[in-house]
Amino acid sequence: MAHSPELSVGRIPIVGVQPSLEEGRWPVRAVVGESVPVTATIFREGHDSEGATVVVTRPDGRRERLPMPIDNWGLSLYRANWTPRQEGLHTFRVEAWSDPVGTWLHAAEVKIHAGVDVQLMLDEGVAILTRALKEVRRAPAKQALLEQAIASLLNGRLDPESRLAHASSAELHEVLTAAPLRDSVSASREYPVLVQRELALASSWYEFFPRSEGARQNRRTGEWTSGTFTTAAKRLPAIAAMGFDVVYLTPIHPIGTTHRKGRNNSLKTEPGDPGSPYAIGAAEGGHDAIHPDLGTMRTFKTFVKRANEEGLEVALDIALQCSPDHPWVTEHPEWFTTRLDGTIAYAENPPKKYQDIYPLNFDNDPEGIYHAVRDMIQVWIDAGVTLFRVDNPHTKPLDFWERFLADVASSHPEVIFLAEAFTRPAMMHTLAKVGFHQSYTYFTWRQSAEEMGEYLEEVSGPSSFYMRPNFWPTTHDILTPDLQRGGAAVFKMRAALAATGAPSFGIYTGYEFVENVPRPGAEEQIDNEKYEYKPRDWDKADQHGIVTLLTALNDARRRHPALRRLRGLTVHHTTNPQFLCFSRHLTAEESPTGRPDTIIVIASFDPYHVQSGVVSLDMEALSLADDARIVVDDLIGTDTYTWGRDFYVRLDPADSLVHVAAVRP
Repeated sequence: MAHSPELSVGRIPIVGVQPSLEEGRWPVRAVVGESVPVTATIFREGHDSEGATVVVTRPDGRRERLPMPIDNWGLSLYRANWTPRQEGLHTFRVEAWSDPVGTWLHAAEVKIHAGVDVQLMLDEGVAILTRALKEVRRAPAKQALLEQAIASLLNGRLDPESRLAHASSAELHEVLTAAPLRDSVSASREYPVLVQRELALASSWYEFFPRSEGARQNRRTGEWTSGTFTTAAKRLPAIAAMGFDVVYLTPIHPIGTTHRKGRNNSLKTEPGDPGSPYAIGAAEGGHDAIHPDLGTMRTFKTFVKRANEEGLEVALDIALQCSPDHPWVTEHPEWFTTRLDGTIAYAENPPKKYQDIYPLNFDNDPEGIYHAVRDMIQVWIDAGVTLFRVDNPHTKPLDFWERFLADVASSHPEVIFLAEAFTRPAMMHTLAKVGFHQSYTYFTWRQSAEEMGEYLEEVSGPSSFYMRPNFWPTTHDILTPDLQRGGAAVFKMRAALAATGAPSFGIYTGYEFVENVPRPGAEEQIDNEKYEYKPRDWDKADQHGIVTLLTALNDARRRHPALRRLRGLTVHHTTNPQFLCFSRHLTAEESPTGRPDTIIVIASFDPYHVQSGVVSLDMEALSLADDARIVVDDLIGTDTYTWGRDFYVRLDPADSLVHVAAVRP
């Protein structure tokens, strides 16, 4: 019978290695300081013991070896937690091996206790531990423990169980776990892990329209004067004071006049209407140009510098679409879709029509479009922009994004891309797999406690190794029914859920004022800022206490690493269907501080009535005994509570719909 020279199973089989994306087709994602659980199913024939090791190869070629202990004997599941310390492309493999020390020790403990083959077991122990001493390098102090165990096995003055005691001690087990004697080593394939900076996973974004900041209207003529980068920069200290680390600007480019939209998406434009900044391109230039009302490249760079001085990084909105007046329309008409009547097709998402926007057609000249977009992005990177929110990436080819994102990352690994893709899960997930660092999500449309709990478990599950959610309660395009009706109480609750439910979250400016009046027939605000100037009186910003709340939430996120990680989430049972309770928990091994960190969030989804009920914590998920008592501090209030496994909660909309509680060590 013929045999293939390439065997699919090693001497010690290894299957089900995780984390991996389609067996290494794409690298899984991690950030510096994030604990990455590596698991594999490992087993062998017969009753001999096996062991496992994780071998990580760093970008510089150096290797790091981690013990991989058994996690579930019945399932043959082995697990190790690896914490990357540097950025770049790493690989890891799992090595399985026959464990002669473990095999001997198990037999020796059973047989010597039963009085069977006693001397033979002691002699075999001397031989095996001598191998472990000579064949594996260790520090002298560690080797000394092995020498003591061998001497004890040879000491005929002791009874057999005493002779075995050193060999079965916890101290020697620790030494042999860190540097084991390995026979018949088998290795898995190499799996890639791309390690990025922490902001790729954990970030807090604040969005505003720079033209609105400092905009003025002439009371006599009604004419508007646009805000500029200089006036917008005056808002930066307040944004930084709330604890945000990213300031995100909607498009800053020239806006077309052909088919320009008026207020509230009207087809009729009044004199002075600024138009949608997403209708990019005019006589002054396209995606690499600045709207002259906002300033110049010099004043933009000054804005970026001011933001950096406040501890903020600048994110820019990139919308790969053009107004009819964009230079590309005349210079490269082949980059667009021409209809049978000779007109260029404008954007549609039936029943919505965007007459002021021409989508790019990536099929006619993909190379030309690619290089134009790549050159354009470099202009803004050179100007100091380190993050990009990409508008509707799901309407562009995935092979374009895979090439583009890899290209940018090769020379600028610090640059982060957020995918604004509200579409089918397959597209959203694959955008993340091909390189997007973060993604918008369905968070805003999860309207009940049950739906939200299921969604939090979904995004913190297996997809957490590549798709990093960024939760937004509202955007300039979204105002969901609960926020339209629920008032300040729901605005506060949703902000707290966004800030604690995912490591990255964002706030659209004006959220502080509870701007919640919808445009009839649409889930977006009336008098929408996309189509008009919208200056605000920031002296009144904290009238609802939301500035204070956002500041407290961002402070909690800085102080608690559990809120800057995606995994470690557990939804807990409550007796009230209006309640959602979830925790974020890091063990000491997983936490970058070396100390466990636990946050418990309890929210009511009823903004109209007082709700109460009993919460039952999954104590095992929190690394606690079933009868433990915990003291918690509410991070968005001043209260302290003592809770057990089961405890009573009452939430009043007049006070707060949410607790964000930190468990004291």
